[in-house]
Amino acid sequence: MLKLSRLTDYAAVVMAQIARHPEQPHAAAELAEAVQLPHPTVSKTLKMLVRAGLLESRRGAQGGYSLARPASRITARDIITAIEGPVAMTECSHVDGDCELLATCGVSDNWQRVSLAVRTLLDSVTLAHLADSSPIKLPVQLPIQSISLAADSA
Repeated sequence: MLKLSRLTDYAAVVMAQIARHPEQPHAAAELAEAVQLPHPTVSKTLKMLVRAGLLESRRGAQGGYSLARPASRITARDIITAIEGPVAMTECSHVDGDCELLATCGVSDNWQRVSLAVRTLLDSVTLAHLADSSPIKLPVQLPIQSISLAADSA
């Protein structure tokens, strides 16, 4: 089963909470209470999101965490990558992948197409979509045969 880690799920939940109220900075303790997660977990997640450039952190009385750019310009892929690393279905479908079976496996091109389709879909879902409680209407249809490996620069 393909599944995101809990920490990645929590990161999306925390980011969505911040995106719902972007006009103000958010303290870690306030976010933890709002999303009902343990403070240490939220703090760890916030640090990772700051390191990835998705959040900004300010110290002081008026400090807290805020989005580094508008929610409409942060994608689900950005959030996943911040916590899990690059999105790829297999080692060989990652740009930096290193597979000892590459020369003989015969399926790497197709795994690369699947990985590209997943990345493209994740790029089409923004934090603004995730923060909205209504169902996501995906903006793209992805027939696998139309995906060209030459188009993948990520």
